[in-house]
Amino acid sequence: MDLKEKLVSSFLAFENGVDVDHPVHDIRSEAIKNFETKGFPTKKEEAWKYTSLNTLQKIDFSIFPKKESMLEYRDVKKYFLHEIDTFKIVFVDGVYSSFLSETTHDGVDVCLMSSALNKPMYKQIIDVYFNKIASKDDSLTSLNTAFSKEGAYIYIPKNKIPKKPIEIVHFSTGNEAALLLQPRNLIIAEENAEMQIIERHQSLTANEVFTNSVTEIFAAKNSNVDYYKVQNDLTTASLIDNTYIDQKDGSVVNVHTFSFGGKLTRNNLNFYQNGERIDSTMKGVTIIEEKQHVDHHTLVHHIQPNCESHQDYKGIYGENATGVFNGKIIVDKIAQKTNAFQQNNNILVSDKATINTKPQLEIFADDVKCSHGCTIGQLDEEALFYLQSRGIPKKEARALLMYAFANNVLESVRIPELKVRINKLIANKLGVRLGFDL
Repeated sequence: MDLKEKLVSSFLAFENGVDVDHPVHDIRSEAIKNFETKGFPTKKEEAWKYTSLNTLQKIDFSIFPKKESMLEYRDVKKYFLHEIDTFKIVFVDGVYSSFLSETTHDGVDVCLMSSALNKPMYKQIIDVYFNKIASKDDSLTSLNTAFSKEGAYIYIPKNKIPKKPIEIVHFSTGNEAALLLQPRNLIIAEENAEMQIIERHQSLTANEVFTNSVTEIFAAKNSNVDYYKVQNDLTTASLIDNTYIDQKDGSVVNVHTFSFGGKLTRNNLNFYQNGERIDSTMKGVTIIEEKQHVDHHTLVHHIQPNCESHQDYKGIYGENATGVFNGKIIVDKIAQKTNAFQQNNNILVSDKATINTKPQLEIFADDVKCSHGCTIGQLDEEALFYLQSRGIPKKEARALLMYAFANNVLESVRIPELKVRINKLIANKLGVRLGFDL
């Protein structure tokens, strides 16, 4: 039995376990039918031309963890942003860990998706928001929807700001030989609300883990959402991350993606600007080596006039690593006065490394300011020689140039402690110690 057949056959048992009378039963049932029809995406599809899931489909993943796992905080402390106080929503092998978490209902809701799906007090919000912007055409999103049960539920009411940043952390312990996880997050910022979120997926052993994650983010009028994805997993972990963002008038949403680890990582980031004076920002740094594969797919759909979007992705690829960037901007006919910027810059530090980049613009309005571009190259030999002539060893000189290359992405990180942490991760990835922070 292949993975698709196993998932389809497991759905009935899953639904029986979560109650067939559940309010989202029909949504789940329709989603599994869609996945059964479409199956896993293949390289025959243009959007998956450079990324294959064939290897993952041959692994015998456990769909449901067989036993609950316990972790001690001291053993996983380094994976949290422990330098500051944060709310924490933590899952271990897909199961909520109350011991490691700190949730709240004090003026805001930072809690569990399972609670929101099952408790009548949340029904009105679930009816309005759940599965409303997640793609019905994407088979992996449909697969996640079919098995949607657990994840983070964050609701910030009008004019509210949480007292501290929010961390969403998923651990896999290796208790299963191979484990498939499907977290589902719903994040809502009402009018004038603000929040900062850090998301991380982390394997603790070399066992195979495949995470198929879906996040829906709703940013109401004049709200502000700052979202950080830290991807530094072991090279036996694979992640498919589908994030959908709906913005209303005057809202600001920033998403930073830092991809350093994992065997295969696919980030699908979709912005829909359903209002005016909206600002959408996507920035990313990718540093990978060996046979790692990172694929960034971004979409910004400018639907209304007088809005902005900014994309800036940097990639550093070594050894046999493969990178993909496919950025798409759509400007509707009525979306006049749009200002859209997209840039993808890449450095290949190995002759065997590969980058496939495809910036795209589809503009149907005539009064816009839109630009896109990409570069692929190697380190500047003259700059390298200059640094060496000033007494800096070649290895450190190369690292300095790579730091400078990624600097403008790091500058926009608004949590100082996270900025320091990312700075250290980059230094570790480059294998150097530098006496300063960016």
